[in-house]
Amino acid sequence: MNVFIDVVLRYFFHTGSIALQEMEWHLFSAMFLLGISYALNEESHVGVDFIYVKLSIKKRAFINIIGTIVMLIPFSLLIIYGSYEFVLDSYEYNEISQDPGGLTHRWIIKFMIPLSFIILLISSMTFIMRNLKRIKDNEW
Repeated sequence: MNVFIDVVLRYFFHTGSIALQEMEWHLFSAMFLLGISYALNEESHVGVDFIYVKLSIKKRAFINIIGTIVMLIPFSLLIIYGSYEFVLDSYEYNEISQDPGGLTHRWIIKFMIPLSFIILLISSMTFIMRNLKRIKDNEW
């Protein structure tokens, strides 16, 4: 809806809004960042499927668990730790858009970075538990 309004204003009324344009990438960023956890929960994340699908249920579950513990959790913790000061600085300085007429409160979109990886950590725990159950029950 935001893009539609921006396009109508620009091409039919020969006007535009910097705030609307910035809101487009803010919403896209939030959707992408929150979609990471959703993709993990739905198991629709990118994988090496041509090898993975040929493995047994237990082997796939072990790969999922090991990959989550070795790669996903440390990476998520690194992003959370690394983005904390980034968000805090933006909040403390009351960062706003550099463009005239742009959005204020830039910290809100920056806060989506650690928030999304906190949610991803929670999702990774349920992903591990689901795969442990698969090993135990030998089901997919």
